[in-house]
Amino acid sequence: MIGSGVEHESRAEEVGRLLAERGCKVVTGGLGEVMAAAMRGAKAAGGTTIGILPGTSRSDANEWVDHAVATGLGHMRNFAVAASGDAVIAVGGSWGTLTEIAFAKRLGRPVVILEPGLEVDGVDRAATPEEAVDFVLARVEHPS
Repeated sequence: MIGSGVEHESRAEEVGRLLAERGCKVVTGGLGEVMAAAMRGAKAAGGTTIGILPGTSRSDANEWVDHAVATGLGHMRNFAVAASGDAVIAVGGSWGTLTEIAFAKRLGRPVVILEPGLEVDGVDRAATPEEAVDFVLARVEHPS
């Protein structure tokens, strides 16, 4: 799950909860806003969360991260976020989210943008959190 923006937190939390309820681990960039909301939703549903952090300290992770990976890569950690999941759901976002979408597409991962979201040619869109989760899970063989 990728993205940013406080105005998108409620939808991100719902995505995290739905993924966890379906048995998925939730991977994000491990920081605030949408990332924290998705992990909060996953934890509320008993899920497991993984945060791929830009800095060198695992203590930078939000409180809902079960497993923190401190990369020390700054924005370059966006590749690791995209590569660590079986699929990508984008909620809100800006330039960093755009790079993660591009990396995920390049890696052949299923990608869906939850409305309203970034305008990216060639990327599928979902109207609801449920539709976004159904979309990606229908396209992965063994979600984790």
